[in-house]
Amino acid sequence: MMLLTDGLMSFGGHTIKQALARFTGTPAKAFASGTLATAVAQSSTATTVTLIGFVSAGLVSFPQAIGVLLGASLGNTATGWIVAGLGLKVNLGFYTMPMIGLGALMKLLARGRWAGLGLALAGFGVMFAGLAALQEGMRGLASIFDLASLPVGGVRERLATMTIGLVLTALLQSSTAAIAATLTALHAQAINFDQAAALVVGAAIGTTLTGALVAIAGTVHAKRTALAYVLFNLIAGLVAIALLPVFLAAIEWLEVHVRLEAGAMSLAAFHTLFIAVGVVLLLPFAHPFARLVERLLPARGEVLTERLDHSMLAIPAVALEASQRSLEAIAAHLLALYDGMLSGADVDDTGRRLAQAGQVLDAVYDFVSRIELAAGDEAGSAQRVAQLHAIDHLLRLRTRLDELARARVDLSEPAYEWAMPNTRLILDLARQGLALADLGQQVPQIAREAQALEALSHRMRHGALAGALPGAQSPAQALTRTDAFRWLERIGGHVSRICHYLSEGRGAKQRAATRRRPPPSPA
Repeated sequence: MMLLTDGLMSFGGHTIKQALARFTGTPAKAFASGTLATAVAQSSTATTVTLIGFVSAGLVSFPQAIGVLLGASLGNTATGWIVAGLGLKVNLGFYTMPMIGLGALMKLLARGRWAGLGLALAGFGVMFAGLAALQEGMRGLASIFDLASLPVGGVRERLATMTIGLVLTALLQSSTAAIAATLTALHAQAINFDQAAALVVGAAIGTTLTGALVAIAGTVHAKRTALAYVLFNLIAGLVAIALLPVFLAAIEWLEVHVRLEAGAMSLAAFHTLFIAVGVVLLLPFAHPFARLVERLLPARGEVLTERLDHSMLAIPAVALEASQRSLEAIAAHLLALYDGMLSGADVDDTGRRLAQAGQVLDAVYDFVSRIELAAGDEAGSAQRVAQLHAIDHLLRLRTRLDELARARVDLSEPAYEWAMPNTRLILDLARQGLALADLGQQVPQIAREAQALEALSHRMRHGALAGALPGAQSPAQALTRTDAFRWLERIGGHVSRICHYLSEGRGAKQRAATRRRPPPSPA
């Protein structure tokens, strides 16, 4: 299953990730994309781990993620149908070894997506070879140890059997493998249907543990996504255990009226049925459920870096989006501090917040520098370069603001009125562009205002040093004032460059896509 999943993700993973990010506008669309992505990737874990990265980066909202998670649970039932309908009924022994050999050859000799397809083909062959061996082993095991002695009967016994399935899935790190083993045991008549049903419920709950492990050291968004997945599968599983006689009656009705084949096929239908019931119960309440999970896991820690989840480094495009949003938030934070300084905010509090901003910028720089881009990824490379330039100017801006705060310069004095019109306009334009996540239109005007501020600063510094500036009572005071003029000038320049590079980072993908388009044919 690991080979099959890795191969399918290498072959079509980019398409799957695009679908997850794009087709999640409503909970219903998110549910459909989660179901399709999981059925294609043959792994709910791959879907949920990818989704955790998307939620952390802000590409998918948390209520939308609920829909994807429900779809991942339903899509995960597809493998049971494949195993029950093909792996246990069709003898693929003649084709298994050639399939493995061809897949391995493609993995070694092909490149890119075709190498991934070869890995998936080899994984498919190995899986069916393993199923054949598992069937033989189950028949032998059944003659030595009576698997039917597993707990059966009331709710307590079902919960005990469910726990066994949960532990088995946790050890295998794959609900698909645990369900395949259960299907094989049922097909070999080593266990009865009630026991197999409880084991499948345990496997459905156990599959959430991988996502939970990934989220342990992740952001609050990652933890919320993992918790929501655990809660849904737990609710659906407990409903299935509590109403197991009702579900079994429904399966018997399907066997009689729809000619559903008893045994492994019925167990696959049971798996799909109880997950579908859970989806029907919860999908209409995706938004309230999301609010419940947010209350259970409130945001704590540094807000400016809450998007930076190191598990996203495996998906460079998503990691770059997360760092882009973090840098935009940090820029807005520093500009808000500067606005406060212009209005006479508390200097000591400003100094503490500037020190925290420095630590945050160090964390973002570490995150961006660890993003590994594929060869030939022009858009990703351009975006990362722009982000590194933005970090450089953000660090310089923080230093200038800190120097102003330490010098305890009162910017409300009349001596600094010359700088206020340009400075205020630069701040308003920059903050407006950051709020709309669209700095492109403001960048040219911000640059012009920064240049005007620089020219004014040169004249004012010359006047202060020449003794012509009113209120300059001593050379030392004149030098202090000219330092403040220079800081105001450079702050304006850094804000201009920050906006430029953040705009470059935001538009890098669109420009790369434009460069890849063929030129229009001449008329």
